[in-house]
Amino acid sequence: MIGYDTFCQIRQAQAAGRTPPQIAQELGLHTQTVRLWLSRERYERSAAAQRPRPSKLDAHKGALVRWLDGHPFTAMQLFHKLREQGYTGGYSILKDYVRQIRPPKTAAFLTLTFAPGQCAQVDWGSYGAVEVEGTRRALSFFVMVLAHSRWMYVEFTLGQSQEWWLGCHQRAFEKLGGVPHEVMVDNCKTAVLAHAPRAEPVFNAHYMDFARHHGFRIKACGPRHPQSKGIVENAVAYVKRSFLLGREIGAFAQLAPAVRLWLETVANVRLHAETRVRPIDRLAEERPHLLPLHPQPYPAVQTRPVRVSRRCRVTVDTNRYSVPMRHAGALLTLQLSSDYVRLYADTTLVAEHVRSYARRADLDHPDHRRELEERRRGGERERLLLRFLELSPAAGPYHRGLQERRMNAGHHLARILALVPAYGASAVGAAIENAHQLGAYASDYILNLLEQRARRLPEAGPLHLTRATEALQLELPAPDLSPYRP
Repeated sequence: MIGYDTFCQIRQAQAAGRTPPQIAQELGLHTQTVRLWLSRERYERSAAAQRPRPSKLDAHKGALVRWLDGHPFTAMQLFHKLREQGYTGGYSILKDYVRQIRPPKTAAFLTLTFAPGQCAQVDWGSYGAVEVEGTRRALSFFVMVLAHSRWMYVEFTLGQSQEWWLGCHQRAFEKLGGVPHEVMVDNCKTAVLAHAPRAEPVFNAHYMDFARHHGFRIKACGPRHPQSKGIVENAVAYVKRSFLLGREIGAFAQLAPAVRLWLETVANVRLHAETRVRPIDRLAEERPHLLPLHPQPYPAVQTRPVRVSRRCRVTVDTNRYSVPMRHAGALLTLQLSSDYVRLYADTTLVAEHVRSYARRADLDHPDHRRELEERRRGGERERLLLRFLELSPAAGPYHRGLQERRMNAGHHLARILALVPAYGASAVGAAIENAHQLGAYASDYILNLLEQRARRLPEAGPLHLTRATEALQLELPAPDLSPYRP
């Protein structure tokens, strides 16, 4: 028995002028079979072919129907149950029959409609990596879509953590000029901490506070049911297909102006495939229904405690940020935004840095370095003073005199101590005492006193005569002894 498709091929070959043997050779049939079907006006299945062939499964079909009505058994489970009842057939025929009596179910979804200003849907997208500050970072993008107008906001980020999540919401609301009554989110940890099936979701406390600040409700889609926010899912795919596909991404800073231009000239002015209206036009009727924007922006930060190292550093995302040395080893509070790093001791701001997205960089604030250097200089001055006071009991009063009369008392102190190796500690101490008695307060006075004491008169040497004969011919007058006579 041939099929209908083969019958049509035989007829087409006959119309092309081929003989039955040629048709039989071309289609791999017997010549008599070809002649038989050429003699028939139309295709007809024989009565024997129409009757189903008996199967080893026939005796068990009733049991299969009863089991499937009561429980959602798999074909393999049914195969094992039939084996216990003496079934000797194969698994494939059983699987085909189960598919006939229980066809696979295709998921059906309702088309949701949203009133103006009612809902916005938000989600993250990911797209490879991007060059930033000499390294490569994972590239993400935030998408918000108003469910009624399909107006879209897109922002590229270097992460999906709390500070980015809240900051993107805040900037989207500011761009929109209002806030939707509810925001539909996926079950990401920045929004939903837990969401068990048939249970109320447990929202992130930080995100809940953000929602209360702006007055919107958080609506989480069901677990493993992303289709409930299909509008933003399609928008994420649209961004990848229309904006990112084939685009050369050089630096992260280039993406923000590029995506703004794309939103204004392509995404929000196109004729939407479902609404058949441009999103920018439909936004005009949706804006009056939005909640007013809060006049005070919400601080989009991630807050957590951090420990300062002995090197006066706090590590954030592999980068080290300096803090004043008086906080070494202390437990501080970190406020991390997408732009800055701030550190607090209780409620007092102790350090602030521009956030770096390099890796393993050391960010040293100039004020923190100056404080450390000043403390080091102060320690050196203390050590010099202690050495000076050990020289003489008069060293203390002399130091006070230096401070009263000299603007640079420390300089004179260092110069006096530098004289010790050359003149000795006792000599310098004696000179300090003499200078204090004289009221001479300067290192130059001490140096003069030391040099005067160190200077010695030359001793008289023997008389050397150049002409010895002349010395023997000297004539000396007789001495006058009259003053000695009585």
